[in-house]
Amino acid sequence: MPLIDARSVGKIYSNGNSEPTAALQDFDLQVEANEFVSIVGPSGCGKTTFLMMVAGLESVTSGYLMLEDEPVKGPDPGHAIVFQEYLLFPWRTVQQNVEFGPEVRGISRKQRREIVEKYISMVGLLGFEKRYPHELSGGMKQKAAIARALANEPKVLLMDEPFASLDALTRETLQQELLRIWQQTEATVLFVTHSISEAVYLADKVVVMGKRPGKIRGIAKIDLPRPRSSSMLTSTEFVGYERYIRELVWDDVQKS
Repeated sequence: MPLIDARSVGKIYSNGNSEPTAALQDFDLQVEANEFVSIVGPSGCGKTTFLMMVAGLESVTSGYLMLEDEPVKGPDPGHAIVFQEYLLFPWRTVQQNVEFGPEVRGISRKQRREIVEKYISMVGLLGFEKRYPHELSGGMKQKAAIARALANEPKVLLMDEPFASLDALTRETLQQELLRIWQQTEATVLFVTHSISEAVYLADKVVVMGKRPGKIRGIAKIDLPRPRSSSMLTSTEFVGYERYIRELVWDDVQKS
């Protein structure tokens, strides 16, 4: 059984002042355990909507969405999410931010500290535990946000354009860090991005969505060796995947 199983999923937003808006329609996707899946597509195609549905923050209008053979009914610590905005508590230190999830779950102070140390070390923030968010760079804030998500030891890590606001060098560094962390934790990752090269570089497969209402136009299985390195960005195989995905995206955009 796939870890995430979406069958004919639809999502309609409605209010009393305007026509209902279909965000997703007949959306089918299966994601295996420990798989890294990137999702790309034009703005407004429903990428983030699907992520929110897997997180239990949005409901399914039609079809069904299963996680570990159970319907997604609401938020769960096992489905952690990292946004483009860091969303750290400004009044909490790095340590206190990372500790938040285990604290809410009632884990003992001793165990919380062990968890915090593990994930702060994993993301490379040792020595910054007592810093507040305003004292950190953008890349460090995102590392803290990732550590906070991992502290719940999720089976599914949902990431909504987490590196979009970072400079190119920091973004490349965090891509490498994310792959290292993914390999260590064996979590399943759903990663939304507008960058086709980032999607190909990170993922086992890339899901290409079409314009609203969002449907899947194609899925590219990325058969590139791991561990990934920046040297493969200019390889014939990598460029071929980029070209195929870009053609799918632009063909859909030009039809609008």
